[in-house]
Amino acid sequence: MNLPPLSPGKRLHVPRPPSSADALWLAQLAERERGTGRLTAVVCADAADAQRLLEEIPFFAPTLRCALFPDWETLPYDSFSPHQDLISERLATLWRIVQRDRAQGADLVLVPATTALYRLAPPAFLAAYSFEFKQQQRLDASRLKAQLTLAGYQHVSQVVGPGEYAVRGSLIDLYPMGSAVPYRIDLFDDEIDSIRTFDPDTQRSLYPVPEVRLLPGREFPLDETGRAKFRARWRELLEGDPSRSRLYKDMGAGVASAGIEYYLPLFFDQTATVFDYLGSATTLVLHGELEPAFQRFALDTAERHRLAQGDPERPPLPPETLFLDAEGFYLAAKALPQVALRPPKEPSSQPNSPPGTNPAPAPPATPSPPAPPARAPSSRCPTWPPSAPPTTRSSASKRTSRAAPGARCCWPRARAAAPPCSTFCAPAASTRRCSNPWPTSKPARPPSA
Repeated sequence: MNLPPLSPGKRLHVPRPPSSADALWLAQLAERERGTGRLTAVVCADAADAQRLLEEIPFFAPTLRCALFPDWETLPYDSFSPHQDLISERLATLWRIVQRDRAQGADLVLVPATTALYRLAPPAFLAAYSFEFKQQQRLDASRLKAQLTLAGYQHVSQVVGPGEYAVRGSLIDLYPMGSAVPYRIDLFDDEIDSIRTFDPDTQRSLYPVPEVRLLPGREFPLDETGRAKFRARWRELLEGDPSRSRLYKDMGAGVASAGIEYYLPLFFDQTATVFDYLGSATTLVLHGELEPAFQRFALDTAERHRLAQGDPERPPLPPETLFLDAEGFYLAAKALPQVALRPPKEPSSQPNSPPGTNPAPAPPATPSPPAPPARAPSSRCPTWPPSAPPTTRSSASKRTSRAAPGARCCWPRARAAAPPCSTFCAPAASTRRCSNPWPTSKPARPPSA
């Protein structure tokens, strides 16, 4: 790869390769940076490009460990929570970023542009609420249940999805966040006798594993300290009576209501961003035009915040407490070496002039001919051909008044050489019928004296 060395605080602009060549270019860059012990983070303007690169980069670099930091797939200030699988994947990606030097780490991380604007829990939360246990290790079942509940796991009768656990005697079924399969722990007294994976559909055990890693069940704490912090910061940052809010009362009871993710800053004294997880040993790649994506997201967020105001049950937090703006994003990324992959500019349609000469001026635009003056409507339809004078009609069949819409035109369609009139007959432009027609039938002759 013919790319000069990158230095922190500098941005190198490179034309974006066409089609899937950008995946090859990023794979070569990530392999080069991995050799120096650095992580490569790619911020994509389009979320579809991030998913595409996740599938294409391993084809060019099979040994490269790639990860995608997905979006919540909810709109700002929505009243429902993201899917549990998405939360599990997000927590697993954050953990892999932190563990970059280990076997479970990541060499390249793909982040959609709008996802990079969300404020996150600080890295200390992920480290404090993650734990693991191994085979032949002593384990207190009651203490494990308390830890799982505080970590946000849900106690169910049968485990089928991430973030759930079940206890049946000496067997503990557990589906950790960020894991592809659930685990079944068999206890012999207070010692772990075996750890096996199992199928959540058939509930049958599959194969043994030596250890299990547990990540938090949610992106915020639900223990007593976290709930007390939530209630205190609610009264500090939000106006109105807290007793009128259902979220406030549910949190006092230890229940996380739907849409609680958009109150994440209330759980912490200070939130973090994705750059706090990436660290300084990261090379940042800006893939595509990020500014239009940031502008659209800012406009949508401001509009949804305006619509959410006035609801006493769900008072919204200001957008600046939940999201970064474009200036905050670039300020946080300033300390990292950056590469901007932008689409190449379209070539100018004017031919190149010889050096030292000025390009020939463009010819003046030819003025369009003036429109013909409007003519006053005549008594006869303007589509009447001048070459075919009208036949003589009796006075009884002369046109007496404007007929109702749908009547036959003054010049029969079968004999007309020109299209129906549209200049002097107003309804003719839309109905293609003359607005000044001849009568469709002869008027009745008055009775004789």
